[in-house]
Amino acid sequence: MNKVKHIAIIMDGNGRWAELQGKKRVKGHEVGATVVKDITTYCSNHKDIERLTLYAFSTENWKRPKLEVEFLMKLMQRYLKNELPIYLENNVRFEPIGDLSAFSKSLQDTIHDAKEKTANCDGLIQSLALNYGAKNEIVRAVNRLKNQPDEITEEMLSNELDCKDEVDLLIRTGGDCRISNYLLWQLAYAELSFTKVLWPDFTTEHLEKIIEDFTKVERRFGGLK
Repeated sequence: MNKVKHIAIIMDGNGRWAELQGKKRVKGHEVGATVVKDITTYCSNHKDIERLTLYAFSTENWKRPKLEVEFLMKLMQRYLKNELPIYLENNVRFEPIGDLSAFSKSLQDTIHDAKEKTANCDGLIQSLALNYGAKNEIVRAVNRLKNQPDEITEEMLSNELDCKDEVDLLIRTGGDCRISNYLLWQLAYAELSFTKVLWPDFTTEHLEKIIEDFTKVERRFGGLK
């Protein structure tokens, strides 16, 4: 039986959920943030899960309407400030990934504060992918290695990535079946699960069922058994 140590989630469907409710898109993001809390708490209490990596804001999301982007920045800041006591209560270590330099100083400070204050937590690691794109991540890693004298190996490159752990299970909500420039290196042998459930409607029961299905999959990693 497989054990799921690292789950990555593409949290898709917030805007569509709000539109179906006759509400502004930003309302979907607000509800989606509460789901993040529920899923993180569930994973922190799961005996096998060590890391949860959530796609919160991609390098392409800057193309969205200005007001929506501004709202997402404020929501991110509010979420991290409000969740800090929850992180500490559940022994969750917060580790952001992505190019944080594009964010305001205020938001950067909030991100670094949450990381520092949870640094000694030794339970679940929750990573938010913030201004993250896998191609950007790989390019930044290569640029850090390009002047070293030895031939670059897979191990060397992996150690320079924002996220150094391979993913066991990728989940995408919202109905689309693509990975959208997310953890391309780390997903090499991940099991992929796509659900039509929109992120604001995604529950711990949905997650439990996906994990149960994962435990029964035969994972060969390129071999015969």
